[in-house]
Amino acid sequence: MPEHTNRLIHETSPYLLQHAHNPVDWYPWGEEAFAKARTEDRPIFLSIGYSACHWCHVMERECFDNEIIAALMNRLFVNIKVDREVRPDLDDLYMTFVQMTTGSGGWPMSVWLTPDGRPFFGGTYFPPEDAHGRRGFPAILHAVADAWRTERDKIIAGSEEVVAHLKAASALPAGGAKLNATTVATAVHQLLERFDPVEGGFGNAPKFPPSFALSLMLRRNRRDSEPRILHAVRLTLNKMASGGIYDHLGGGFHRYSVDNMWLVPHFEKMLYDNALLAVAYADAWQVTHDDRFRTIVTEILDYGLRDLADPAGGFHSAEDADSDGEEGKFYVWTESEIMEALGATDGHLFCDYYGVDRRGNFEHQRSVLNIRSDPYEFAPRYNYSVESLTDHLRKLRGRLLEHRDRRNRPFKDDKVLTEWNGLMLSALARG
Repeated sequence: MPEHTNRLIHETSPYLLQHAHNPVDWYPWGEEAFAKARTEDRPIFLSIGYSACHWCHVMERECFDNEIIAALMNRLFVNIKVDREVRPDLDDLYMTFVQMTTGSGGWPMSVWLTPDGRPFFGGTYFPPEDAHGRRGFPAILHAVADAWRTERDKIIAGSEEVVAHLKAASALPAGGAKLNATTVATAVHQLLERFDPVEGGFGNAPKFPPSFALSLMLRRNRRDSEPRILHAVRLTLNKMASGGIYDHLGGGFHRYSVDNMWLVPHFEKMLYDNALLAVAYADAWQVTHDDRFRTIVTEILDYGLRDLADPAGGFHSAEDADSDGEEGKFYVWTESEIMEALGATDGHLFCDYYGVDRRGNFEHQRSVLNIRSDPYEFAPRYNYSVESLTDHLRKLRGRLLEHRDRRNRPFKDDKVLTEWNGLMLSALARG
């Protein structure tokens, strides 16, 4: 039996249930928590995350499972845990606050509130102790509690000002403006100014797959047929499909890349990302008739049908980044693992094509599969035609996928969300 059980044990969200046995006295979002905060005159600590978030797991292990830190949280605050995918409204509101006050955001999101829900301090991940010039979570807890005790009037006045700013930021502008071709042309021009001509995508690391931007650019290209636009789309789609952000064995894309090359991802796989990317690749195939794009569409949708489909209908929300307590462990390989699974001859060819060597490109000499070779240049080195190489690699990937399926799989968030399912159903129809 678990040593601790808190109120989250009665929730249905997989993310909240992951925290149901923390020593933290968690409350779900609701009147019970706010009533306790008002009665005991304590501020609220609000933690927002999602089940497939790697750094959410790290902060849970380091802080929320720590008996000493949990006791401090329980003594100083009323603690609320929220799944951002169940309450996107709360996530949007408090993320706006964190971004306004810190200049950045992310998950896990950590926000301190007055007993009536107004934010006054926030951040994201905090380590369990002071390190590398960064304040540890216990020090933050003490500082916030001390400020609440000694500077209450200033905090309340500041929170009222923050709420006014949040209302202004969320207010819709007056109607009357219309979307027109000039607006779209300006958006595409700004994207092209930020385009990475070497690795594709827009801006610097971390790089998220720009699904909407690519689909918008393809529509603009249909109107203008401008070579720069189509080049940017094709290069980005090809670089993403070659990089480690793509699951070359099981299909589907990971959440984002930590580098400019799309090489090392954060390994969570989200339903909505893959639905939107399937549409972007389908759009690109319709324009270019590039068979590679058609293949990627098929593999994304096959991944969704195979690994995310709920037996009762619909699709699950996400697969975790971690397994066995390590990020990416399910997806990465050592050279020796591939040699053992495929044999020396096929293993050498596979490692050469997918960028695997003894040094590795990830932690502990392990490698994220990625393609850095042109098949037309690679095939002759092994006395293959491009067609026969493609077929042989497909068979080798199938063998490695069978081998990988014997590993412990990452946790799957089995929520069935209406809007994300709408995206996937649309992608399937388009596919």
